[in-house]
Amino acid sequence: MNTTKFRQLVLVAAVATASSATTYWATRDDTPALTASAQAATTETEREVLYWYDPMMPGQRFDKPGKSPFMDMELVPKYADEGGSDTAAVSINPSILQNFAVRTAVVERKEVTPSLSAAANVQFNERDVAVVQARSDGFVERTYGHAPSDVLTQGEPLVDLLIPAWGGAQEEFLAVLRTGDLALIKAARTRLRLTGMPAELIEYVEKVRQVQQIVTLKTPVSGMLKSLEVRQGMTLKAGATLATLNGLDTVWVEAAVPEIQAEQVAAGLPVEARLPAYPGETFHGQVIAVLPENDATSRTLRVRIELPNPELRLRPGMFASVAIRGPAQTHLQVPVEAVLRGGEYDYVLVAEDNGGFTPQRVVTGTESQGRVALIEGTHEGQRVVASGQFLIDSEASLAGALDRLGIAKAKGGASKDSTNVADTGGIHVPTMQGMNMPDMDIRDQGTIKAGPITGRGKVEAISSGQITLSHEPIPALGWPAMTMPFELVNLSVATGLQLGDSVTFTLQEGEVGYVIANLQVEGGVQ
Repeated sequence: MNTTKFRQLVLVAAVATASSATTYWATRDDTPALTASAQAATTETEREVLYWYDPMMPGQRFDKPGKSPFMDMELVPKYADEGGSDTAAVSINPSILQNFAVRTAVVERKEVTPSLSAAANVQFNERDVAVVQARSDGFVERTYGHAPSDVLTQGEPLVDLLIPAWGGAQEEFLAVLRTGDLALIKAARTRLRLTGMPAELIEYVEKVRQVQQIVTLKTPVSGMLKSLEVRQGMTLKAGATLATLNGLDTVWVEAAVPEIQAEQVAAGLPVEARLPAYPGETFHGQVIAVLPENDATSRTLRVRIELPNPELRLRPGMFASVAIRGPAQTHLQVPVEAVLRGGEYDYVLVAEDNGGFTPQRVVTGTESQGRVALIEGTHEGQRVVASGQFLIDSEASLAGALDRLGIAKAKGGASKDSTNVADTGGIHVPTMQGMNMPDMDIRDQGTIKAGPITGRGKVEAISSGQITLSHEPIPALGWPAMTMPFELVNLSVATGLQLGDSVTFTLQEGEVGYVIANLQVEGGVQ
């Protein structure tokens, strides 16, 4: 074979090899990759994307996806079908909704026993009071060593009295007894009673047929001796008070109930009382009266409760906490935190099937065990927002929807109408000049510390009156690491800075959020 033919054969083989390779790559099965791309394209085709936006800077719109130039996060698409239904007042992008940690609860019809708690004090039962008086003129012959606050049992002697008028009357009564005339005996017995002589003393004289000049007065009831007004040798007049006793078999517990809960208390309701003096024990009683007088200072009404005290363990002056339980009721109920308080009405945020939220005016009833009864405004089975609704309320600009319901919201501070808002796919968010975090919904204000707030970061951009930093986490404010712009206290703060400089900075609170008060380049002071 000559050289020319050999070269022609080699050329033909090379062309064939190239042709085979071309055919292989042209016919190779790239179905998975192509399918994924096709699926993505199909998804976008099925849902028309109007634009992309940064949820933290909703005023800026972008015509393609990517990283936000303001924050270290992906842009979010705004779809054409996210406008929500005509009935939903607010429609929120699902990704934003997830960040809000919104939790819903079902409106349920349940039976519950209303219960209210109140602070109370143990007092004497003022209906169980006994007063010992002198029924005739006389003299104190003996006392028995008692003193106020002593606890006495029924029948204990208090004082011996000499009453001269009773001695003469008893002599006449004995003389009539000896006659045996029943009519005269009855008349003489009546005369003794009219002098104030106790019936048991008359029976004793009639039985022993002897005059009893010294009379011993005894305690008529068991209880505490609140006062003792006699001393040995005293002269007494008829009607003089000798002693006062207060029974201890039952005590009163007087509770202060907020007047807003006045409809929940009534006489006869059962009560459970707990005292710090006896931890772990529960004392049972009932409401005996709701007093007609209200405390104008504390805006509370006085509820009188009676508790048995057989062992005399409950002492007047002790502190107690009581739980008053009303009759069982059946109502539509939701968690207490699901109800938002308006200036004139209460309302809930009803979660619609299409992802929207509608404010619904409600009439609330009693609250018990973390739940509140709904008298009007909802129906069983509805889902209402129970957690995160304050974020929807503040971020979603519900003012228009609430106005349609006639709900006048009573909130402190500037009204929603005075805040610039921008559309973020059905959600209105304050435009937040300079993107300072306080305007962004700081969830845990309790983490903000007093004193200077410092941080470290890197200069990413500098513009008139503003600097963009990629900063490390700022624990004092609970901020994570992110890239964000800051307003400057004055332009001289950023003089001489270069892109890429590593700096430490100090923040102070400005009119629209936190601003940079000073900067320090690592290795030198700015």
